[in-house]
Amino acid sequence: MNGQEFREALHSGRRVYGTAITSASSLYVDVMKQVGIDWVFIDNEHASIDRESTAWLCRSYAAAGIVPVVRIPHAEPWFATMALDAGARAIIVPYMESPDKVREMVGAVKLRPLKGGRLQDLLDGGPGLQERTPEYLRERNKHSSLIVNIESVPALERLDELCSVEGLDAVIIGPHDLSVSLGVEEQWEHPRFIEACKRIISTARAHRLGAGSHIWYGIEQQMLLMREAGANLIADSADFLFARDQLTRDLHAMREAFGDQPAARSADDEDII
Repeated sequence: MNGQEFREALHSGRRVYGTAITSASSLYVDVMKQVGIDWVFIDNEHASIDRESTAWLCRSYAAAGIVPVVRIPHAEPWFATMALDAGARAIIVPYMESPDKVREMVGAVKLRPLKGGRLQDLLDGGPGLQERTPEYLRERNKHSSLIVNIESVPALERLDELCSVEGLDAVIIGPHDLSVSLGVEEQWEHPRFIEACKRIISTARAHRLGAGSHIWYGIEQQMLLMREAGANLIADSADFLFARDQLTRDLHAMREAFGDQPAARSADDEDII
């Protein structure tokens, strides 16, 4: 799958399956190719992957036929353009609450290399572009998609406005932050959380945007919710969580076989995303 096919899938409703990447190890590229995953989101928000490693990962995943998506650390255009220069085919912008900021990110992702006052005039509804420029920009940016994280009550309150911004391709739920903002921290089966997820997905799909969630907990219950709501942008777990969970199962089985006591988990342990 290439970037243009990914963007078309988001809008058409075709489901695409991905996972979060927090490690700069190239070994995961072959693993993900063997699994048959459609896309990965390389996390620059919570993981310490630097700019050079991001570029290597983007190029490697793209060469393997897996769409590289970068979650930038903050909703600023230069983070998006740096990730796109590194080879990202889509950008996830965290904690989005402002339609004006979405438009600003559309300018960074969909109108490159236009910038400065000329770009701002266009985003503000000013004079149109020169005759050939719109076609040039469409062709140059046809592989680039813009996805925003919806993960707060203020975002829910302006959800229709956010989804109405021309140039946006998809929304993805940040479940942990959303549950905290809703006041139902990590209560994944709480009616308030479930209703918020359904509303986000159904609203986005009504606007013909891709929609989904990053899921690393209770996958059966959450996938049922995603299917009922019509989600098509699915992100399951993360590289370090797969390693942790499999090793936990194996160590439990080995200790049980040898008759040893299971290891106690530290109260300080917590997920990073």
